[in-house]
Amino acid sequence: MRYVAAYLLATLGGSKNPSESEIEKILGSVGIEAEADKLKAVVSELKGKELDALIAAGQQKLASVPSGGAGAPAAGAPAAAAGASAPAKEEPKKEVKKEESDESDEDMGFGLFD
Repeated sequence: MRYVAAYLLATLGGSKNPSESEIEKILGSVGIEAEADKLKAVVSELKGKELDALIAAGQQKLASVPSGGAGAPAAGAPAAAAGASAPAKEEPKKEVKKEESDESDEDMGFGLFD
């Protein structure tokens, strides 16, 4: 993914067909060493292709992927089916004490291209 992102950044920078060295320079600017085989694969797969068309095709493929989640009850469903008629039991609220950590949570161990 990081190689594709770097390729897209290079095209946004004005290069129509970014070279391996351009992508390697972008990745190096954020402290990532590029793996030659992955870099060659991305450049060879994307070379000469219309990026807008590739992105549109990818969006169509993602549209068919189920995103999960529970369905909402039908509009005419009785309230009992939705659980609205059951008396609600109140549970006592528990106090959660947050322990302070000496470590910084600023980046949480994630980098831009990890």
